Amino acid sequence: MIEEIFAPLAPAGAPAFGLSDDAAVYDPPAGRALVITKDVMAAGVHFPAGEDAGLVAQKLLRVNLSDLAAMGARPRAYTLSLALPEDRDEEWVGQFALALAAEQESFDLTLIGGDTVATPGRLTVTVTAFGTLPAGSELRRSNARAGDAVYVSGAIGDAALGLKVLKGELPDLAPEHARALKDRYHRPRPRVSLGPRLTDLANAAIDISDGLAADLGHVCAASGMAATIMAPRVPLSEAARAAVAADPGLMTAVLTGGDDYELLFTCAPDDAPAVAALSRELDLPLTAIGQVAEGDGSVRVIDANGRDMVLGDTGYRHF
Repeated sequence: MIEEIFAPLAPAGAPAFGLSDDAAVYDPPAGRALVITKDVMAAGVHFPAGEDAGLVAQKLLRVNLSDLAAMGARPRAYTLSLALPEDRDEEWVGQFALALAAEQESFDLTLIGGDTVATPGRLTVTVTAFGTLPAGSELRRSNARAGDAVYVSGAIGDAALGLKVLKGELPDLAPEHARALKDRYHRPRPRVSLGPRLTDLANAAIDISDGLAADLGHVCAASGMAATIMAPRVPLSEAARAAVAADPGLMTAVLTGGDDYELLFTCAPDDAPAVAALSRELDLPLTAIGQVAEGDGSVRVIDANGRDMVLGDTGYRHF
């Protein structure tokens, strides 16, 4: 399986040697630091059992690239581990590898190793992704400052609403909007061009995986700050606006649902013109949605009437 399906995804020379050795040898360019992240996805937890192989491959790789982007790193390489049930479908594995090949070309990175095992349990797939950035320039969660503006990239809430579509919970949504939301759930858009451009602009950053309110809370907790979000400023796609217009209660899912994989960052208010210029250059909306203040790690969300929104659980919990 490795020789026939996965070795073609790896270069013949260094760092991977065509997967013919026990380990890879990766030498970062001079003056650049190595950034490393890992994500695990299990069937029945992170994707339905029997999910299309290409969709699993795309999401698995992209959520890792989003983590690299949140640190300001450019993706370079990844390792892959598969725990395959004993009744594994060889055709599924082949389609999975084909999708990875397309993702590698799209994001300019390569497979450099991994492991494959049989398991009596559920299908589990793991990627460890490697990126590089100028040494000492990494973005952190812990550097938000009082008075910073809070920005998000793209649109928020599509993935959470897309999951509701897949569960049959939004049956009256127009077909084109349902398709758009499902696509955003299945295929995150890691902001690999934005992240490295923020290293000289943002004070703190995180990718939105657990939910907007929860991930801003992670930044606040790490920075010893608090923050306020103005809910009407949170950018929504056309499809999400249609869903929320039909059921305003869905705004809670938008703010807490997770799986957006957009970037949230904070920067000084005086940097607003630079953020606007970057938004135009990348053709990517970058929207100010709130402000950081001295505090205890809390996040306050204000609705259109100036009232506090009660969100309950603010985001995804892994356990």
